Amino acid sequence: MVTLNRIYTRTGDGGQTRLASGAPVSKTDLRVEAYGTVDELNAVLGVARLHAGQNERIDAMLGRIQNELFDLGADLATPLEPPPKWEALRIVASQVERLESEIDWMNESLKPLDSFILPGGAPLAAHLHLGRTVARRAERDAVRLVEAGEAVNPEAVRYLNRLSDHLFVAARRANFNGADDVLWKPGATR
Repeated sequence: MVTLNRIYTRTGDGGQTRLASGAPVSKTDLRVEAYGTVDELNAVLGVARLHAGQNERIDAMLGRIQNELFDLGADLATPLEPPPKWEALRIVASQVERLESEIDWMNESLKPLDSFILPGGAPLAAHLHLGRTVARRAERDAVRLVEAGEAVNPEAVRYLNRLSDHLFVAARRANFNGADDVLWKPGATR
């Protein structure tokens, strides 16, 4: 468990921070960017939950996902190499599978799409669409980290990919089962 006695330490004033391993890195390090975007996503989902209202099942899923995003941040903040001297917190396949199961459940009652959807509709849906875009950015950050030669838990990348899909379907569900989706009308304003 984490204990925070002081919120500021002044150790980051020079633009440096430390990974979970204790290794010093720049605050612009790709790994810091990746888990920082995950933190941003968590904040977006916190705002989305303010609009969950009677949508108790979506709110419960988002609450669990917020906790998992802290797990994901810890995963990304702990390099695979060299292996840590402790059992690192890692995203596991069952977390990805649970997202897939929830996507299937939410999608059951939705009509098939016949157009792309514009972010909007109900306040919860609009915030979930924002979360979806931040999840995609977090995924790109994690992939960029891999492409730079850093070892990253593959389940962490899969989780982010699936989470974006999850938030998209949850947004449709929040739009009264897709009835209030805002559809793209190609060329409508020409």
